[in-house]
Amino acid sequence: MSIVVPWSPEKPGRSPANRSLKRGIEVLRAFRPGTEVLGNAELAERTGLSRSTITRLTQTLVGTGLLQQIPRARTYRLAPAILSLAHAMYSGCSELAEAAPIMRDAAEKHRVNVGLAAPDRDEMVYLESIRYNRWIALRKVVSGQRVPIELTSLGRAYLAVAPETEVKALMEMFKRKRNTRWPTLEVEIRAAIANVATKGYCQAAWQPEVMALAAPLHYSTVPLVLNVSTSTNEPMERMEKILAPILLCTLAKIDTALQKKLPL
Repeated sequence: MSIVVPWSPEKPGRSPANRSLKRGIEVLRAFRPGTEVLGNAELAERTGLSRSTITRLTQTLVGTGLLQQIPRARTYRLAPAILSLAHAMYSGCSELAEAAPIMRDAAEKHRVNVGLAAPDRDEMVYLESIRYNRWIALRKVVSGQRVPIELTSLGRAYLAVAPETEVKALMEMFKRKRNTRWPTLEVEIRAAIANVATKGYCQAAWQPEVMALAAPLHYSTVPLVLNVSTSTNEPMERMEKILAPILLCTLAKIDTALQKKLPL
């Protein structure tokens, strides 16, 4: 079972109120797809917080309407208010409003998958994913779904434009997490970063028979990465020649739309 690790350690001088808020957010973060309900023991394991602290936090989160308690099972699940907050973020994202119709046009025209994602700690979170898979058996990707930064074209494209201090911290985290696989992954990540600098995009095939290319947006007010992908058995070199023009053309259209929205 994975443990939710706070992205940055608490700094001396922070007030108890801020610390409590941060811990409460860690409790909410512990809920992931496939874990509809969690008890205090599981929440303590996932957050690294004590059982007594978890008990106080869950009571507060229930009282504020962010968690729902299931009395007989002594467990908790996310409350509808969380979905309302997510909807407010989704509907209020100006970058997504501009990008979505352009992404849909590209997906329909070229019969490829087109996604837009943002970084969150060591993962990328899909804001939108328009799927045109030829193979029904392939997994579906929806808004809110997470993928690892170190393995995906989305994540590697983000690393190419992320602040140096963040990249360094993430690379150390990946090294600890991936252990013996890290030397190979580091080479791939460094190559991807170089490709973004020279080509404007990078590629990866972390899922079986799925090829993906990604590039960071240039005129977004927050870090966002665009990707195109397809299911294929074709060699990566051949698919790159097909997908790269689609990605770069779609990216240019989105960047142009976003640039027009920037204040003069």
